[in-house]
Amino acid sequence: MLSIAWAPLYAHPLPDNHRFPMLKYELLPEQLLREGTVPESAFFMPVAPPATDILRTHEAEYYQRLCTGGLTRQEERATGFPWSTQLIEREVTILGGTLECARRALQSGIALNIAGGTHHAFRNRGEGFCLLNDQAAAADYLLAHPEFNVRKVLIVDLDVHQGNGTASIFQQEPCVFTFSMHGARNYPHRKEQSDLDLPLPDNTDDAAYLTLLHNTLPRLLDEVQPDFVFYLSGVDVLATDKLGHLALSREGCRQRDEYVLGLCHRHKLPVVVCMGGGYSPRIADIIEAHANTFRAAAAIW
Repeated sequence: MLSIAWAPLYAHPLPDNHRFPMLKYELLPEQLLREGTVPESAFFMPVAPPATDILRTHEAEYYQRLCTGGLTRQEERATGFPWSTQLIEREVTILGGTLECARRALQSGIALNIAGGTHHAFRNRGEGFCLLNDQAAAADYLLAHPEFNVRKVLIVDLDVHQGNGTASIFQQEPCVFTFSMHGARNYPHRKEQSDLDLPLPDNTDDAAYLTLLHNTLPRLLDEVQPDFVFYLSGVDVLATDKLGHLALSREGCRQRDEYVLGLCHRHKLPVVVCMGGGYSPRIADIIEAHANTFRAAAAIW
């Protein structure tokens, strides 16, 4: 059975007409339960981790200002969210969910976070709806504990936006390989250097996208020889996405997820999946694409 991190505070209230689709964190678990993809027992309630598990990745001065409302107006604006203590509780809990997913994936092969994939968060700043980098913190956590026997981590970032924060955090870390396949002309305008970046032209369709992925990921698994995989399965690659500029169908996005998860399963690699972005105007398009990720995981495991 799948393990899925989720808490009601994932659906944080935002000002009217805010462009971030916070409602998806309510609707997605409801959809998965209603259709029977997973039972209610699949969900676990994440908790805030010790500060040491955050400070392994983020600078103490930044984290202290984040927790106490000490961000400048410019820094707060860069995150895309109005600051509040409730927002910080949400971000810390999501990070805790990804840490717990990592522990569970080592036991069962896979665990998923309904949120997470906050790949625009740097060590010392947040941006692009990302305040703390949950996958980076979880990778650091695994590497810091020898009992987990994780020596090499592969981060597969297939969100439409480059994982600039993650790339920056691990630029000098040979134990983490960062792979980002993203829109070339999309946010962030100033890209960082991942271990492997595959920038895609606007309007890349299913066939071109999947061919490139099929030609890349098996080779990476052979070359990197990871012990653990983090997968960021953003659905902002959809043609319907208002921030994405690619042209994948829901079926193409589903095939992407099935391929990545299938490879991890065949290679017996534990994997943590985080949802990442999705900004289609119709919330139903976002929910259906995200739900396909969980359907694929449930079918494979």
